[in-house]
Amino acid sequence: QVQLVESGGGLVQAGGSLRLSCAASVRTSSRYDMGWFRAYAMGWFRQAPGKEREFVGGCSGSGGTTYYADAEEGRVTISRDNAKNTVYLQMNSLQPEDTDVYYCARRAGSGTCYHSSSYDYWGQGTQVTVSS
Repeated sequence: QVQLVESGGGLVQAGGSLRLSCAASVRTSSRYDMGWFRAYAMGWFRQAPGKEREFVGGCSGSGGTTYYADAEEGRVTISRDNAKNTVYLQMNSLQPEDTDVYYCARRAGSGTCYHSSSYDYWGQGTQVTVSS
């Protein structure tokens, strides 16, 4: 069982920045499971009420490639700290249309990075609100 907890959302003015965090934990009974997080490919999605979750970026496991949605390219950066089991989403030049709930998720297997169906564990989401 993997648990993901997002944080860092909030209210920001247009043009501002936010860094979201996603802390991962897993119940393990084996010391050989240390370092499990680095093998996981993680993604960030956003969702507005009544709409499907949209890919923001992610999908980098150990040594993997990070992809970004076209609309986010250049404005967001995803990084991870494997020692802290945490993945980050840095968002810059935020605009009111970026207002959404943002989720992190763990990619399961080898499905496309871009669709939510490829991810099996999700956080509870963190609200980002950008005022004009």
